[in-house]
Amino acid sequence: MRLLSSVLALGLALAAAAALGQTKPSPRFSEPSLLPAVPALVPAPQRPAAAPPKSEHADLEKAGQTAAHAWLVLLDRKDWGTAWDASSQVFRQSVPLPAWMDNIPKLRDPFGAFVEREPVEAAYRKTLPGRPEGDYVTVVFTSRFAGKEQVQETVTTVREPDGRWRVTGYTAR
Repeated sequence: MRLLSSVLALGLALAAAAALGQTKPSPRFSEPSLLPAVPALVPAPQRPAAAPPKSEHADLEKAGQTAAHAWLVLLDRKDWGTAWDASSQVFRQSVPLPAWMDNIPKLRDPFGAFVEREPVEAAYRKTLPGRPEGDYVTVVFTSRFAGKEQVQETVTTVREPDGRWRVTGYTAR
């Protein structure tokens, strides 16, 4: 009985000491390798940057860009005649087919085989110098070719009366 009261007294003393914070932690839990990992202070998640305001003409710019890209694919395939046929009426009137067939290979062949292309900018306009009022989208692409690392291609498209977007101008440098 005396042993039981000693154990009970010791237990009460330990409980009181623990409540007062006077006991040492068990060595088993004080070793750094056995302590649970404490997460490092992590900064609050950043809000994603606000998307740039969408242009009021974003849909038109996208349509013009899609038409410009499809037309450039024809040039990449050296399908010069189809590219000319797919161009706007104003383009075909300004650049006769024989002149196109003679000059476009001279411009594009030195670039070598097509590698990749990224649109950089698309801008909508209602007017262009020397052209009638309409819906125009000028798209600037950065392109890579086997023979030339970086080429800036600028393609201007116009929405024609039938509603389709067609190329009305092209430069590459």
